Amino acid sequence: MAGIKSLVKDTAIYGVSSIIGRFLNWCLVPLYTAVFVPEEYGVVTNIYAYVAFVLVFLTYGMETGFFRFARRNEHELSSIYTTTLTSIGFTSTMFIALLWLFIEPVSAAMKYSSTPSFVLMMGITVAIDAFTAIPFAYLRFKQRPIRFAFLKLVNIGLNIGLNLFFILLCPWLWEVAPESISWFYDPTYGVGYIFVANIMSSAIVMLLLLPEIVAERFSFNGNLLRTMLRFSFPLLIAGIAGIMNQNIDKIIYPYLFEDQTIANYQLGIYGANYKIAMVMIMFIQAFRFAYEPLMFSKKNEDKTKKNKEYADAMKYFVIFGLLIFLGVMFYLDVFKFIISPKYYEGLVVVPILLVAELCYGIVFNLSLWYKNIDKTYWAIVFTIIGFVVMISIIITCVPVYGYIACAWAALACNAVMMTVSYFIGNKVNPIKYEVGRIFSYVAIAGGLFAISHFASTAYFWLNISINTILIASYIVIVLKCEKIKIKR
Repeated sequence: MAGIKSLVKDTAIYGVSSIIGRFLNWCLVPLYTAVFVPEEYGVVTNIYAYVAFVLVFLTYGMETGFFRFARRNEHELSSIYTTTLTSIGFTSTMFIALLWLFIEPVSAAMKYSSTPSFVLMMGITVAIDAFTAIPFAYLRFKQRPIRFAFLKLVNIGLNIGLNLFFILLCPWLWEVAPESISWFYDPTYGVGYIFVANIMSSAIVMLLLLPEIVAERFSFNGNLLRTMLRFSFPLLIAGIAGIMNQNIDKIIYPYLFEDQTIANYQLGIYGANYKIAMVMIMFIQAFRFAYEPLMFSKKNEDKTKKNKEYADAMKYFVIFGLLIFLGVMFYLDVFKFIISPKYYEGLVVVPILLVAELCYGIVFNLSLWYKNIDKTYWAIVFTIIGFVVMISIIITCVPVYGYIACAWAALACNAVMMTVSYFIGNKVNPIKYEVGRIFSYVAIAGGLFAISHFASTAYFWLNISINTILIASYIVIVLKCEKIKIKR
Protein backbone atom coordinates (compact mmCIF):
# COMPACT_ATOMS: atom_id res chain seq x y z
CA MET A 1 0.00 0.00 0.00
CA ALA A 2 2.97 2.30 0.60
CA GLY A 3 3.85 1.99 -3.06
CA ILE A 4 0.32 2.90 -4.08
CA LYS A 5 0.36 5.95 -1.80
CA SER A 6 3.67 7.03 -3.35
CA LEU A 7 2.19 6.48 -6.82
CA VAL A 8 -0.85 8.60 -5.99
CA LYS A 9 1.32 11.40 -4.57
CA ASP A 10 3.69 11.49 -7.54
CA THR A 11 0.81 11.23 -9.99
CA ALA A 12 -0.77 14.26 -8.33
CA ILE A 13 2.46 16.29 -8.52
CA TYR A 14 3.24 15.32 -12.10
CA GLY A 15 -0.39 16.05 -12.84
CA VAL A 16 0.26 19.70 -12.04
CA SER A 17 2.28 19.96 -15.23
CA SER A 18 0.07 17.62 -17.20
CA ILE A 19 -3.46 18.39 -16.08
CA ILE A 20 -3.14 22.07 -15.20
CA GLY A 21 -0.81 22.65 -18.13
CA ARG A 22 -3.15 20.96 -20.58
CA PHE A 23 -6.07 22.82 -19.00
CA LEU A 24 -4.29 26.10 -19.66
CA ASN A 25 -3.71 24.95 -23.21
CA TRP A 26 -7.44 24.37 -23.42
CA CYS A 27 -7.81 28.09 -23.05
CA LEU A 28 -6.37 28.33 -26.55
CA VAL A 29 -8.98 26.01 -28.06
CA PRO A 30 -11.82 28.56 -27.81
CA LEU A 31 -9.43 31.07 -29.39
CA TYR A 32 -8.45 28.75 -32.24
CA THR A 33 -12.00 27.64 -32.97
CA ALA A 34 -13.34 31.21 -32.76
CA VAL A 35 -10.65 32.79 -34.95
CA PHE A 36 -10.08 29.96 -37.43
CA VAL A 37 -12.70 28.12 -39.47
CA PRO A 38 -12.71 24.29 -39.37
CA GLU A 39 -10.75 24.09 -42.65
CA GLU A 40 -7.90 26.06 -41.09
CA TYR A 41 -8.02 24.21 -37.78
CA GLY A 42 -7.88 20.97 -39.74
CA VAL A 43 -4.38 21.96 -40.89
CA VAL A 44 -3.28 22.31 -37.25
CA THR A 45 -4.83 18.94 -36.36
CA ASN A 46 -3.08 17.25 -39.28
CA ILE A 47 0.39 18.69 -38.62
CA TYR A 48 0.18 17.95 -34.88
CA ALA A 49 -0.55 14.32 -35.76
CA TYR A 50 2.71 14.18 -37.73
CA VAL A 51 4.50 15.79 -34.78
CA ALA A 52 3.35 13.03 -32.41
CA PHE A 53 4.67 10.39 -34.82
CA VAL A 54 8.06 12.09 -35.34
CA LEU A 55 8.53 12.62 -31.60
CA VAL A 56 8.26 8.88 -30.97
CA PHE A 57 10.64 8.23 -33.87
CA LEU A 58 13.24 10.69 -32.56
CA THR A 59 13.16 9.41 -28.96
CA TYR A 60 13.19 5.75 -30.18
CA GLY A 61 12.29 4.22 -26.81
CA MET A 62 15.31 5.71 -25.02
CA GLU A 63 13.23 7.27 -22.24
CA THR A 64 12.12 3.83 -21.07
CA GLY A 65 15.60 2.48 -21.80
CA PHE A 66 17.13 5.17 -19.60
CA PHE A 67 14.87 4.22 -16.67
CA ARG A 68 15.53 0.52 -17.10
CA PHE A 69 19.33 0.78 -17.20
CA ALA A 70 19.59 3.56 -14.62
CA ARG A 71 17.51 1.62 -12.08
CA ARG A 72 19.62 -1.50 -12.51
CA ASN A 73 22.98 0.30 -12.58
CA GLU A 74 22.61 3.48 -10.51
CA HIS A 75 26.36 3.61 -9.92
CA GLU A 76 26.78 4.14 -13.69
CA LEU A 77 24.20 6.92 -13.91
CA SER A 78 26.57 9.47 -15.47
CA SER A 79 27.51 7.16 -18.31
CA ILE A 80 23.92 6.03 -18.92
CA TYR A 81 22.53 9.56 -18.88
CA THR A 82 25.17 11.27 -21.03
CA THR A 83 25.24 8.39 -23.52
CA THR A 84 21.47 8.61 -23.91
CA LEU A 85 21.56 12.40 -24.19
CA THR A 86 24.35 12.33 -26.78
CA SER A 87 22.54 9.77 -28.91
CA ILE A 88 19.26 11.69 -28.91
CA GLY A 89 21.07 14.98 -29.51
CA PHE A 90 22.91 13.63 -32.54
CA THR A 91 19.84 12.09 -34.18
CA SER A 92 17.73 15.20 -33.52
CA THR A 93 20.37 17.41 -35.14
CA MET A 94 20.58 15.10 -38.16
CA PHE A 95 16.79 15.19 -38.48
CA ILE A 96 16.75 19.00 -38.59
CA ALA A 97 19.52 19.04 -41.20
CA LEU A 98 17.79 16.52 -43.47
CA LEU A 99 14.42 18.24 -43.13
CA TRP A 100 16.03 21.56 -44.03
CA LEU A 101 17.62 20.06 -47.14
CA PHE A 102 14.47 18.28 -48.35
CA ILE A 103 11.77 20.63 -47.10
CA GLU A 104 10.24 21.17 -50.54
CA PRO A 105 9.50 17.52 -51.42
CA VAL A 106 8.53 16.71 -47.82
CA SER A 107 6.04 19.57 -47.58
CA ALA A 108 4.64 18.70 -51.04
CA ALA A 109 4.09 15.07 -49.98
CA MET A 110 2.24 16.33 -46.90
CA LYS A 111 0.12 18.59 -49.15
CA TYR A 112 1.68 21.79 -47.76
CA SER A 113 3.72 22.85 -50.76
CA SER A 114 2.37 26.41 -50.42
CA THR A 115 3.34 26.63 -46.73
CA PRO A 116 6.60 24.67 -46.24
CA SER A 117 7.52 26.89 -43.29
CA PHE A 118 4.73 25.22 -41.25
CA VAL A 119 6.41 21.86 -41.72
CA LEU A 120 9.93 23.15 -41.07
CA MET A 121 9.00 24.96 -37.87
CA MET A 122 7.20 21.99 -36.39
CA GLY A 123 10.05 19.70 -37.45
CA ILE A 124 12.56 21.81 -35.53
CA THR A 125 10.19 22.02 -32.57
CA VAL A 126 9.74 18.26 -32.34
CA ALA A 127 13.52 17.73 -32.60
CA ILE A 128 14.04 20.07 -29.64
CA ASP A 129 11.29 18.30 -27.69
CA ALA A 130 12.87 14.90 -28.40
CA PHE A 131 16.20 16.12 -27.05
CA THR A 132 14.70 17.69 -23.91
CA ALA A 133 12.70 14.51 -23.21
CA ILE A 134 15.86 12.99 -21.71
CA PRO A 135 16.58 15.81 -19.22
CA PHE A 136 12.92 15.62 -18.23
CA ALA A 137 13.31 11.85 -17.77
CA TYR A 138 16.38 12.58 -15.64
CA LEU A 139 14.26 14.80 -13.38
CA ARG A 140 11.72 11.99 -13.01
CA PHE A 141 14.48 9.52 -12.19
CA LYS A 142 15.87 11.88 -9.57
CA GLN A 143 12.35 12.22 -8.17
CA ARG A 144 12.19 15.96 -8.67
CA PRO A 145 8.55 16.38 -9.70
CA ILE A 146 8.40 20.04 -8.60
CA ARG A 147 11.21 21.10 -10.96
CA PHE A 148 9.66 18.89 -13.68
CA ALA A 149 6.23 20.47 -13.22
CA PHE A 150 7.66 24.00 -13.10
CA LEU A 151 9.47 23.66 -16.42
CA LYS A 152 6.50 22.00 -18.09
CA LEU A 153 4.27 24.84 -16.93
CA VAL A 154 6.80 27.41 -18.14
CA ASN A 155 6.63 25.77 -21.56
CA ILE A 156 2.85 25.90 -21.53
CA GLY A 157 2.80 29.47 -20.25
CA LEU A 158 5.19 30.68 -22.92
CA ASN A 159 3.22 28.92 -25.61
CA ILE A 160 -0.07 30.44 -24.44
CA GLY A 161 1.44 33.91 -24.11
CA LEU A 162 2.96 33.82 -27.56
CA ASN A 163 -0.28 32.53 -29.08
CA LEU A 164 -2.22 35.37 -27.50
CA PHE A 165 0.41 37.81 -28.73
CA PHE A 166 0.39 36.67 -32.34
CA ILE A 167 -3.30 35.78 -32.72
CA LEU A 168 -4.98 38.51 -30.64
CA LEU A 169 -2.60 41.37 -29.90
CA CYS A 170 -0.82 41.59 -33.24
CA PRO A 171 -4.03 41.78 -35.35
CA TRP A 172 -5.23 44.60 -33.08
CA LEU A 173 -1.91 46.43 -33.39
CA TRP A 174 -2.05 45.93 -37.15
CA GLU A 175 -5.29 47.86 -37.17
CA VAL A 176 -4.22 50.73 -34.89
CA ALA A 177 -0.44 50.98 -35.40
CA PRO A 178 0.78 48.70 -38.21
CA GLU A 179 4.18 50.36 -38.39
CA SER A 180 5.03 49.00 -34.91
CA ILE A 181 4.87 45.34 -35.98
CA SER A 182 5.18 45.39 -39.77
CA TRP A 183 8.84 44.38 -39.53
CA PHE A 184 7.96 40.88 -38.23
CA TYR A 185 4.17 40.36 -38.50
CA ASP A 186 2.28 39.17 -41.59
CA PRO A 187 -1.53 39.26 -41.14
CA THR A 188 -1.99 36.61 -43.86
CA TYR A 189 0.16 34.01 -42.07
CA GLY A 190 -2.85 32.80 -40.02
CA VAL A 191 -2.42 29.44 -38.29
CA GLY A 192 1.30 29.63 -38.99
CA TYR A 193 1.70 31.70 -35.84
CA ILE A 194 0.60 28.69 -33.80
CA PHE A 195 3.76 26.96 -35.01
CA VAL A 196 5.88 30.06 -34.38
CA ALA A 197 4.71 30.05 -30.75
CA ASN A 198 5.59 26.35 -30.44
CA ILE A 199 9.15 26.64 -31.69
CA MET A 200 9.89 29.69 -29.54
CA SER A 201 8.56 28.17 -26.31
CA SER A 202 10.38 24.84 -26.86
CA ALA A 203 13.69 26.62 -27.54
CA ILE A 204 13.42 28.71 -24.37
CA VAL A 205 12.63 25.66 -22.20
CA MET A 206 15.66 23.85 -23.64
CA LEU A 207 17.80 26.74 -22.41
CA LEU A 208 16.19 26.51 -18.97
CA LEU A 209 17.09 22.79 -18.89
CA LEU A 210 20.82 23.50 -19.22
CA PRO A 211 21.48 22.68 -15.53
CA GLU A 212 20.03 19.20 -16.10
CA ILE A 213 21.73 18.77 -19.47
CA VAL A 214 25.17 19.26 -17.88
CA ALA A 215 24.26 17.74 -14.49
CA GLU A 216 26.35 14.58 -14.96
CA ARG A 217 29.99 14.19 -15.93
CA PHE A 218 30.20 13.37 -19.65
CA SER A 219 31.00 9.72 -20.28
CA PHE A 220 29.89 8.33 -23.62
CA ASN A 221 29.86 4.53 -23.81
CA GLY A 222 29.38 2.99 -27.25
CA ASN A 223 28.90 -0.56 -25.94
CA LEU A 224 26.28 0.68 -23.50
CA LEU A 225 24.49 2.53 -26.28
CA ARG A 226 24.31 -0.61 -28.40
CA THR A 227 22.88 -2.54 -25.45
CA MET A 228 20.32 0.21 -24.77
CA LEU A 229 19.34 0.32 -28.43
CA ARG A 230 18.74 -3.44 -28.47
CA PHE A 231 16.41 -3.00 -25.51
CA SER A 232 14.73 0.14 -26.87
CA PHE A 233 14.39 -0.85 -30.54
CA PRO A 234 11.31 -3.02 -29.98
CA LEU A 235 9.85 -0.13 -27.98
CA LEU A 236 10.55 2.17 -30.93
CA ILE A 237 8.67 -0.12 -33.31
CA ALA A 238 5.87 -0.51 -30.81
CA GLY A 239 5.88 3.22 -30.13
CA ILE A 240 5.60 4.04 -33.83
CA ALA A 241 2.79 1.54 -34.24
CA GLY A 242 1.15 2.84 -31.07
CA ILE A 243 1.32 6.49 -32.04
CA MET A 244 0.10 5.60 -35.50
CA ASN A 245 -2.84 3.91 -33.81
CA GLN A 246 -3.58 7.22 -32.10
CA ASN A 247 -2.88 9.53 -35.04
CA ILE A 248 -3.10 7.64 -38.32
CA ASP A 249 -6.69 8.84 -38.74
CA LYS A 250 -5.59 12.47 -38.62
CA ILE A 251 -2.58 11.82 -40.87
CA ILE A 252 -4.29 10.00 -43.73
CA TYR A 253 -7.64 11.81 -43.53
CA PRO A 254 -6.69 14.36 -46.25
CA TYR A 255 -5.71 11.50 -48.57
CA LEU A 256 -9.14 9.85 -48.34
CA PHE A 257 -11.01 12.70 -50.02
CA GLU A 258 -10.54 14.31 -53.41
CA ASP A 259 -11.74 17.68 -52.11
CA GLN A 260 -9.11 18.89 -49.63
CA THR A 261 -11.41 21.61 -48.32
CA ILE A 262 -13.97 19.01 -47.25
CA ALA A 263 -11.24 16.84 -45.75
CA ASN A 264 -9.77 19.72 -43.73
CA TYR A 265 -13.24 20.86 -42.65
CA GLN A 266 -14.15 17.44 -41.24
CA LEU A 267 -10.70 17.00 -39.72
CA GLY A 268 -11.05 20.37 -38.03
CA ILE A 269 -14.39 19.34 -36.51
CA TYR A 270 -12.95 16.02 -35.34
CA GLY A 271 -9.76 17.58 -33.97
CA ALA A 272 -11.63 20.23 -31.99
CA ASN A 273 -13.93 17.69 -30.34
CA TYR A 274 -10.96 15.43 -29.65
CA LYS A 275 -9.76 18.21 -27.36
CA ILE A 276 -12.69 17.55 -25.02
CA ALA A 277 -11.53 13.94 -24.64
CA MET A 278 -8.09 15.26 -23.65
CA VAL A 279 -9.16 15.03 -20.00
CA MET A 280 -8.66 11.27 -20.13
CA ILE A 281 -5.36 11.63 -21.97
CA MET A 282 -4.11 14.07 -19.32
CA PHE A 283 -4.90 11.60 -16.57
CA ILE A 284 -3.12 8.76 -18.39
CA GLN A 285 -0.06 10.90 -19.02
CA ALA A 286 0.21 12.00 -15.39
CA PHE A 287 -0.22 8.38 -14.28
CA ARG A 288 2.45 7.18 -16.71
CA PHE A 289 5.01 9.73 -15.53
CA ALA A 290 4.73 8.41 -11.98
CA TYR A 291 4.07 4.73 -12.73
CA GLU A 292 6.93 3.98 -15.12
CA PRO A 293 9.79 4.80 -12.69
CA LEU A 294 7.94 2.97 -9.90
CA MET A 295 7.46 -0.08 -12.11
CA PHE A 296 11.19 -0.52 -12.73
CA SER A 297 12.14 0.26 -9.11
CA LYS A 298 10.33 -2.91 -7.96
CA LYS A 299 12.55 -5.30 -9.90
CA ASN A 300 14.01 -6.98 -6.80
CA GLU A 301 10.96 -6.90 -4.55
CA ASP A 302 8.97 -9.93 -3.46
CA LYS A 303 6.94 -11.10 -6.46
CA THR A 304 3.69 -11.58 -4.55
CA LYS A 305 3.86 -8.13 -2.99
CA LYS A 306 4.89 -6.57 -6.29
CA ASN A 307 2.05 -8.20 -8.23
CA LYS A 308 -0.46 -7.11 -5.57
CA GLU A 309 0.62 -3.49 -6.01
CA TYR A 310 0.42 -3.81 -9.80
CA ALA A 311 -3.10 -5.21 -9.49
CA ASP A 312 -4.11 -2.42 -7.10
CA ALA A 313 -2.69 0.18 -9.47
CA MET A 314 -4.78 -1.24 -12.32
CA LYS A 315 -7.95 -1.26 -10.25
CA TYR A 316 -7.58 2.31 -9.03
CA PHE A 317 -6.59 3.46 -12.51
CA VAL A 318 -9.87 2.10 -13.89
CA ILE A 319 -11.84 3.58 -10.99
CA PHE A 320 -10.46 7.06 -11.63
CA GLY A 321 -10.70 6.62 -15.40
CA LEU A 322 -14.40 5.82 -15.12
CA LEU A 323 -14.85 8.83 -12.84
CA ILE A 324 -13.29 11.03 -15.52
CA PHE A 325 -15.54 9.52 -18.20
CA LEU A 326 -18.64 10.22 -16.12
CA GLY A 327 -17.42 13.69 -15.20
CA VAL A 328 -16.90 14.73 -18.80
CA MET A 329 -20.12 13.21 -20.11
CA PHE A 330 -22.29 14.39 -17.21
CA TYR A 331 -20.99 17.94 -17.66
CA LEU A 332 -20.58 17.90 -21.43
CA ASP A 333 -22.88 20.92 -21.66
CA VAL A 334 -20.12 22.79 -19.80
CA PHE A 335 -17.08 21.20 -21.45
CA LYS A 336 -18.41 21.92 -24.94
CA PHE A 337 -17.91 25.64 -24.36
CA ILE A 338 -14.17 25.20 -24.93
CA ILE A 339 -14.96 24.97 -28.65
CA SER A 340 -16.93 27.29 -30.90
CA PRO A 341 -20.58 26.38 -31.65
CA LYS A 342 -19.66 25.85 -35.30
CA TYR A 343 -17.81 22.70 -34.15
CA TYR A 344 -20.66 21.22 -32.06
CA GLU A 345 -21.73 18.78 -34.75
CA GLY A 346 -18.79 16.59 -33.74
CA LEU A 347 -19.74 16.18 -30.04
CA VAL A 348 -21.04 12.70 -30.87
CA VAL A 349 -17.45 11.37 -30.94
CA VAL A 350 -16.59 12.48 -27.38
CA PRO A 351 -17.91 9.44 -25.41
CA ILE A 352 -16.42 7.05 -27.95
CA LEU A 353 -13.00 8.70 -27.68
CA LEU A 354 -13.12 8.77 -23.88
CA VAL A 355 -13.70 5.02 -23.73
CA ALA A 356 -11.03 4.47 -26.38
CA GLU A 357 -8.46 6.40 -24.33
CA LEU A 358 -9.44 4.55 -21.14
CA CYS A 359 -8.76 1.27 -22.95
CA TYR A 360 -5.40 2.67 -24.07
CA GLY A 361 -4.54 3.47 -20.45
CA ILE A 362 -5.34 -0.11 -19.49
CA VAL A 363 -3.07 -1.31 -22.30
CA PHE A 364 -0.25 0.74 -20.76
CA ASN A 365 -0.91 -0.81 -17.34
CA LEU A 366 -0.83 -4.29 -18.87
CA SER A 367 2.46 -3.58 -20.65
CA LEU A 368 4.47 -4.02 -17.47
CA TRP A 369 4.35 -7.83 -17.73
CA TYR A 370 6.57 -7.89 -20.82
CA LYS A 371 8.68 -4.86 -19.88
CA ASN A 372 9.66 -6.39 -16.54
CA ILE A 373 10.87 -9.59 -18.18
CA ASP A 374 12.57 -7.73 -21.06
CA LYS A 375 10.28 -9.24 -23.71
CA THR A 376 9.41 -5.93 -25.29
CA TYR A 377 8.81 -7.56 -28.66
CA TRP A 378 5.30 -8.27 -27.41
CA ALA A 379 4.64 -4.55 -27.65
CA ILE A 380 5.24 -4.78 -31.38
CA VAL A 381 2.85 -7.70 -31.74
CA PHE A 382 0.01 -6.00 -29.88
CA THR A 383 0.34 -2.60 -31.50
CA ILE A 384 0.58 -4.05 -35.00
CA ILE A 385 -2.59 -6.03 -34.35
CA GLY A 386 -4.27 -2.82 -33.18
CA PHE A 387 -2.91 -0.91 -36.17
CA VAL A 388 -4.32 -3.43 -38.64
CA VAL A 389 -7.74 -3.18 -36.97
CA MET A 390 -7.68 0.62 -36.99
CA ILE A 391 -6.38 1.19 -40.51
CA SER A 392 -8.89 -1.31 -41.91
CA ILE A 393 -11.82 0.54 -40.35
CA ILE A 394 -10.50 3.96 -41.36
CA ILE A 395 -9.88 3.11 -45.00
CA THR A 396 -13.20 1.32 -45.48
CA CYS A 397 -15.50 3.47 -43.33
CA VAL A 398 -14.17 7.06 -43.27
CA PRO A 399 -15.05 7.83 -46.92
CA VAL A 400 -18.63 6.72 -46.12
CA TYR A 401 -19.24 7.80 -42.52
CA GLY A 402 -16.65 10.55 -42.04
CA TYR A 403 -14.87 11.34 -38.81
CA ILE A 404 -17.17 9.29 -36.56
CA ALA A 405 -15.57 6.21 -38.13
CA CYS A 406 -12.21 7.46 -36.81
CA ALA A 407 -13.55 7.44 -33.26
CA TRP A 408 -14.94 3.91 -33.58
CA ALA A 409 -11.67 2.77 -35.16
CA ALA A 410 -9.72 4.13 -32.18
CA LEU A 411 -12.01 2.29 -29.75
CA ALA A 412 -11.81 -0.99 -31.67
CA CYS A 413 -8.02 -0.73 -31.92
CA ASN A 414 -7.44 -0.14 -28.20
CA ALA A 415 -10.06 -2.66 -27.10
CA VAL A 416 -8.46 -5.40 -29.22
CA MET A 417 -4.95 -4.59 -27.91
CA MET A 418 -6.25 -4.57 -24.33
CA THR A 419 -7.93 -7.95 -24.72
CA VAL A 420 -5.04 -9.70 -26.46
CA SER A 421 -2.44 -8.28 -24.06
CA TYR A 422 -4.43 -9.38 -21.03
CA PHE A 423 -4.94 -12.99 -22.13
CA ILE A 424 -1.37 -13.54 -23.34
CA GLY A 425 0.08 -11.81 -20.27
CA ASN A 426 -2.10 -14.00 -18.05
CA LYS A 427 -0.34 -17.05 -19.50
CA VAL A 428 3.24 -15.78 -19.81
CA ASN A 429 3.60 -13.68 -16.64
CA PRO A 430 0.28 -13.76 -14.75
CA ILE A 431 -0.82 -10.98 -12.42
CA LYS A 432 -4.02 -11.47 -10.44
CA TYR A 433 -5.95 -8.40 -11.46
CA GLU A 434 -9.32 -7.95 -9.77
CA VAL A 435 -11.16 -8.47 -13.03
CA GLY A 436 -14.52 -9.12 -11.41
CA ARG A 437 -14.32 -5.97 -9.29
CA ILE A 438 -13.17 -3.92 -12.28
CA PHE A 439 -16.03 -5.14 -14.47
CA SER A 440 -18.51 -4.35 -11.70
CA TYR A 441 -17.29 -0.74 -11.65
CA VAL A 442 -17.55 -0.59 -15.45
CA ALA A 443 -21.13 -1.87 -15.23
CA ILE A 444 -22.00 0.66 -12.51
CA ALA A 445 -20.54 3.55 -14.53
CA GLY A 446 -22.34 2.33 -17.65
CA GLY A 447 -25.62 2.13 -15.78
CA LEU A 448 -25.26 5.64 -14.38
CA PHE A 449 -24.40 6.95 -17.84
CA ALA A 450 -27.54 5.29 -19.24
CA ILE A 451 -29.68 6.83 -16.48
CA SER A 452 -28.21 10.25 -17.27
CA HIS A 453 -28.95 9.82 -20.96
CA PHE A 454 -32.58 8.80 -20.50
CA ALA A 455 -33.20 11.34 -17.71
CA SER A 456 -31.90 14.24 -19.83
CA THR A 457 -34.23 17.23 -20.06
CA ALA A 458 -34.31 20.52 -21.93
CA TYR A 459 -33.26 22.39 -18.80
CA PHE A 460 -29.52 22.96 -18.26
CA TRP A 461 -29.50 23.31 -14.47
CA LEU A 462 -31.85 20.37 -13.94
CA ASN A 463 -29.54 18.17 -16.01
CA ILE A 464 -26.53 19.38 -14.03
CA SER A 465 -28.30 18.63 -10.75
CA ILE A 466 -29.32 15.12 -11.82
CA ASN A 467 -25.84 14.33 -13.11
CA THR A 468 -24.19 15.67 -9.95
CA ILE A 469 -26.30 13.26 -7.89
CA LEU A 470 -25.32 10.43 -10.24
CA ILE A 471 -21.60 11.11 -10.08
CA ALA A 472 -21.80 11.46 -6.29
CA SER A 473 -23.50 8.06 -6.25
CA TYR A 474 -20.58 6.53 -8.16
CA ILE A 475 -18.08 7.97 -5.68
CA VAL A 476 -20.08 6.70 -2.69
CA ILE A 477 -20.38 3.22 -4.22
CA VAL A 478 -16.63 3.05 -4.82
CA LEU A 479 -15.80 4.23 -1.31
CA LYS A 480 -18.15 1.62 0.16
CA CYS A 481 -16.84 -1.20 -2.03
CA GLU A 482 -13.20 -0.33 -1.36
CA LYS A 483 -13.93 0.29 2.34
CA ILE A 484 -12.26 3.69 2.16
CA LYS A 485 -13.10 6.04 4.98
CA ILE A 486 -12.99 9.81 4.56
CA LYS A 487 -11.07 11.46 7.39
CA ARG A 488 -12.83 14.41 8.97
